[in-house]
Amino acid sequence: MKRLWSTDELTLRWALSADDMRLTVDHGERAKLGLMCQLAFWREHARFPDVEADIAPAVVEHLARQIDVPADVIDGYDFAGRSGRRHRRMVLDHLAAREFDEAAEAAFRAWLLADCLPTEPALLALEEAIAGWFARERTVRPGGHRLDRIVRSTRAAHDDAVLATIAGRLDDTMRERLDALLTDDGSGAAYTRLSAGPGKVGLGSLLAEIDKLGMARAIGLPRDLLSGIHADTAKRLRRRAAVESAWELRRHPTRIRLPLLAAWAGPREAEIVDGLVELLIQVTHRIAVKAERRVTAELIEEARTVRGKAGILFKVASAVTEQPDGVVRQVIFPVVDERTFRALAKEAIAAGTAPARRVHAAVRASYGSYYRRIMPKLLAALDFRSNNGSHRPLIDALERVRAAEGEGRQYFSCDEVPTDGVVRPKWRDIVIEDAPDGSGRVNRINYEICILQTLRDKLRCKEVWVVGAHRFRNPDEDLPSDYAERRADCYERLGLPTDAQAFTAGIKGEMKGALTDLDRTMPRDPRVRLKPRRQHPISVTPLEPQPVPPSLEAVRRELGRRWPMTGLLDILKEADLRIRFTDAFTTSATREATGREEVRRRLLLCLYGLGTNAGLRRLAVGGHGFSHKELLHTRRHYVDGESLRDATRRVVNATLAIRDPALWGEGTTACAADSTHFGAFDQNLMTEWHVRYGGRGVMIYWHVERGSVCIHSSLKRCSSSEVASMIEGVLRHDTDAEIDRAYVDSHGQSEVAFAFCKLLGFRLLPRLKAIAAQRLHLPEAGTAGDYPSLDRILTRAIDWELIEQQYDEMVRYATALAERTADAETILRRFTRNNIQHPTCRALAELGKAMKTCFLCRYLSDERLRREIHEGLNVVETWNSANGFIFFGKGGEVASNRLDDQEASVAALHLLQSCLVYVNTLMLQRVLAEPAWRARMTEADMRGLTPLVWGHVSPYGTFDLDMDVRLDIDQRQAA
Repeated sequence: MKRLWSTDELTLRWALSADDMRLTVDHGERAKLGLMCQLAFWREHARFPDVEADIAPAVVEHLARQIDVPADVIDGYDFAGRSGRRHRRMVLDHLAAREFDEAAEAAFRAWLLADCLPTEPALLALEEAIAGWFARERTVRPGGHRLDRIVRSTRAAHDDAVLATIAGRLDDTMRERLDALLTDDGSGAAYTRLSAGPGKVGLGSLLAEIDKLGMARAIGLPRDLLSGIHADTAKRLRRRAAVESAWELRRHPTRIRLPLLAAWAGPREAEIVDGLVELLIQVTHRIAVKAERRVTAELIEEARTVRGKAGILFKVASAVTEQPDGVVRQVIFPVVDERTFRALAKEAIAAGTAPARRVHAAVRASYGSYYRRIMPKLLAALDFRSNNGSHRPLIDALERVRAAEGEGRQYFSCDEVPTDGVVRPKWRDIVIEDAPDGSGRVNRINYEICILQTLRDKLRCKEVWVVGAHRFRNPDEDLPSDYAERRADCYERLGLPTDAQAFTAGIKGEMKGALTDLDRTMPRDPRVRLKPRRQHPISVTPLEPQPVPPSLEAVRRELGRRWPMTGLLDILKEADLRIRFTDAFTTSATREATGREEVRRRLLLCLYGLGTNAGLRRLAVGGHGFSHKELLHTRRHYVDGESLRDATRRVVNATLAIRDPALWGEGTTACAADSTHFGAFDQNLMTEWHVRYGGRGVMIYWHVERGSVCIHSSLKRCSSSEVASMIEGVLRHDTDAEIDRAYVDSHGQSEVAFAFCKLLGFRLLPRLKAIAAQRLHLPEAGTAGDYPSLDRILTRAIDWELIEQQYDEMVRYATALAERTADAETILRRFTRNNIQHPTCRALAELGKAMKTCFLCRYLSDERLRREIHEGLNVVETWNSANGFIFFGKGGEVASNRLDDQEASVAALHLLQSCLVYVNTLMLQRVLAEPAWRARMTEADMRGLTPLVWGHVSPYGTFDLDMDVRLDIDQRQAA
């Protein structure tokens, strides 16, 4: 059950009535509390607790306060004993609970079909909903086996109804084309080709994706095929189809095969469009980058200056005057060799040609001779649109080029095509040439290059969108469609005032207070100074190192002594035996033929193979009795990104629940966010070259709270926005942790990030690398004299009027982030430097400047805040260092080109590392529960205490899995 409860939740859901308390008459304190625990637990979960550990300590304390008895008297109460069973009968009589008879079963099935299953609840949510139904109906819950059978059969009936709905929307032509996908035409089934990823960035991949898009569109599925069906239901059906081969799909009866294929193929078209647009963006970028590299190499080669030009000229002049009628090769080359003349010619050419022109010439050569073949196919496959009238010239230019295909023309007249908003000013004289008749004409190849470059910029910031795409869809679909109707509710959810002036007045007052405090404290603070005669005057003295913890190393050695060389697989197994996180993994098939305990063992081996990157083939050689084929089947049908995240969420919540507040502190409200680089196969769109790390790979973005528990992870491209990843993790971790602060480094912050963090209700606390160059904005114009100590770092005033004008629109975007109508990167893509003229973007930048000024004032005036940020980021660095220890297989490289396999590897690493933290937390608490060890812990030891240690752990060796052998964490005593 849930372990962390707020005061409001306890009051709302665990309150006892006067009628309830009358049951406790003539009972002792222990019996009173035990009886009320049983009553309140049944009312909440429609079942009785088996042991005291089933009830959260906060709940026991809340119930004890209501009946005025000590909470610790519950320790001797036997929930399953004679008194406990008698109290259960009293509770059922008190609540007038009825038996689960045929009428109750029929009502339960009807409720599942009509109200519960159509919402596609997650496993835990489904359990809570079922418990809620039995509690509301006051019906005795049946046995677990019977209840599972009822739920499974009802879900099967629900899925059959959904498949029948989809099948009813297919005509005969669609049915024939869907069946044709499974037919082997000599080069494999079309279904196999259609399910493949885009591949490596290049012309071949782009043309292949255009062909795949044609195959998907040829089926002719309607766009509203899945309308009225819950998105998670459609996702589950897609997964069911995706894990099966064409041969396996052909075995299904028609009533299952065709709607299942349709549910997979419909959204697949949008995925192909997204991949095609991404390839277009990257190919356009690659053309320019390769040209720049080529020209740079040429310029370096040509930059070799020929020395002694005067001497060379003298030698040539002397030779010419002596033999004016001679042959060059016989007269001049013996004096100055031919290579010197070639070097002089290169130097003259390099000095006379602008590098930008040479880059464009290289781009033109590459595009005209190789890449230009994509243009007609691309324009025929994709339909570009824009909601902004200022970008209409680009859309018109695309239409004109599409219409001119096949005409064989190399030039357009200036009146035929738009140039403003399409051709950048520096390229106008290259694109627009002089015609023979003296008028201007547009060079078609150069014009197409400019179209692609401008189109790339506008696609990235979503000013131009693509019909039929998902990530590059109409940006209006990313926002809540009913925002206007429930505007007040959106403001209330975000905790923001509906009056824009009240909002800006609060921030203005915060700025004034922060600037005043910094102006007062800076002259007296020797650690923060403004150095004169420097362009970047802010100087912050580095933090002094804190005392070394004297006893932590001894505690770690004690872990190694008590649990020496503990297998990482044993740690994973122990965590599952305590938490049962493997219950989060359900089969994608309609039924489960293998026993659950055997599936559980297979899952643990699969998760270990994925999380360590050792691979399933290596795991199959252990003494557990499972073949590689069996493990691979379990991996395909049970393990996906969503189930891995759910399992990790359970481990994280269990870790937060078992932590001793005396050791780890009360609650968790802060997390550090940072990324780390992993090498990866590069025949896919996710892998990119990272300049800072110097290699191809992907980024994993972690959110780690201060107690070393990672609450969220995400797989990202190297070029992805770290700001978007930071916001997404804080909003979507879905654990019991309540985050109100986020520590980031310089890459995880921006002015737009400060603005959104303010609107979303948490504080952004970055460690700025370029702190010396920061500037503080004024709350009002003409108030610089109010802060004389800060004169050198003050700049212009904030444009409050712009913020107030765009306030409602900013709240609308913040609501989209909070309600997950689109992911953070999709929303933030609109607010980049390429779109700085967007009024909402400018307003967000102004709001961000104001919030960043408030943060900088606190950062410079408060050393404790600087140390807090530094310590928080050190925690996530420690987490990153543990990645290499656990993810040891295949050189630590993500060894797959499939996006779902990459995501599974990253999520399994997160799960495995979280299990290590969970078990280490138990071990440390067991050691420090002993008075002798607790007495040795100083303040410095408590500050440095972390469960993220692995000196006593071995990830290698044989992979034996005995579920009956446990880690004796609870029983072992100090020797």
